[in-house]
Amino acid sequence: MSENQNSPDPELSQINPIVLSLPTSVKASVIMEQAKAMKVLVVDDSRTLRRLLIRELNQIGITNISEAADGQLALDMIRLEKFDLMLCDMEMPNMDGITTLGVIKADENLRYLPVIIVSGTDTFDKTVKCIEMGAEDYLPKPFNPTLLKARVYSSLEKKRLRDLEEERLREIMLEKEKTEKLMLNILPKSIVEMLKEKEQVIAGSYPNTTILFSDIVNFSGMSAKMSAEDLVVLLNDLFTRFDVRGEALGIEKIKTIGDAYMAVAGCPFERDDHADVAADMAIGMFDDLLEFNKVHKMKMAMRLGIHTGPTTAGVIGKTKFCFDLWGNAVNTASRMESTSLPGRIQVSPSTFEALDGRFELEKRDLVECKGLGKIMTHFLNGRL
Repeated sequence: MSENQNSPDPELSQINPIVLSLPTSVKASVIMEQAKAMKVLVVDDSRTLRRLLIRELNQIGITNISEAADGQLALDMIRLEKFDLMLCDMEMPNMDGITTLGVIKADENLRYLPVIIVSGTDTFDKTVKCIEMGAEDYLPKPFNPTLLKARVYSSLEKKRLRDLEEERLREIMLEKEKTEKLMLNILPKSIVEMLKEKEQVIAGSYPNTTILFSDIVNFSGMSAKMSAEDLVVLLNDLFTRFDVRGEALGIEKIKTIGDAYMAVAGCPFERDDHADVAADMAIGMFDDLLEFNKVHKMKMAMRLGIHTGPTTAGVIGKTKFCFDLWGNAVNTASRMESTSLPGRIQVSPSTFEALDGRFELEKRDLVECKGLGKIMTHFLNGRL
């Protein structure tokens, strides 16, 4: 192999290292193909110099070229269409190269554009200022064709790499948004924010909450007569209706366990009307069930229970984690549901006190609740 074949081309010294690792003939071919796809804007008040630059650019494979006679016209053009590179003369009437470059770099929508300043040797100080302002490179006049090729190819390649980096960043942000959206489907927003801050233990006490449980009557018997696919479709439809209602009311869905649905008001976002909101949710769930039965031509029945009291909440687990509640309030709400009747909403004494005067509450006899003894409960019938 001759010495010339081993020597790197000086005009290719700033091109992508991956391209540089290729054999010289392949390397030149790759760069030429990249150049054909590039769009360049030549800005100079001298038509002769523009023609000269365009001819030299054509010689190195760049044919998609536009031209402008001054800085203002160039700005108008790059605001209307995307360019990959601009070669801009330093000395122009009306708006010179420095002013044009300043406008480009100050505009968030234009600063992506790499600019090569074309300048004479007597304007070296201004050229340095342009580089400091963000110009990609400079080209002295009268320009050398080999140097022109090197500067243009280098600028185009750096822009291509920046574009790839920005595209990758957009992909990362999109994946991040998808991940956050998925987390928000599992956890409350405040808890997601805590997890993003890498808090190790996420737990809190909430003194004023109202917890709701619902359960489908005779679900086991019904499920035995259905395929798994049909059963999942039905439950998904019903629970989605509950989710939509809960989101509108500001109720936090905690989980579903089989055919049971659990939600809470006043946690993790505290609110004074937690009992009223939970009551409205329960009443609305029967409206949702009625519509569900009409759509599916079914006679599904449901019972609900509500209790008001303090609770503890937090995130459990490192994988497949969930936001959950603990405490006597949870157990009492569960007992209110399990001892309720089909088609009824049973509320505890504390919930009765919180709702009395704004809702129609029907007194029930003492109810034996496992682990709690006999409790005087009420049925919630609706708003007054």
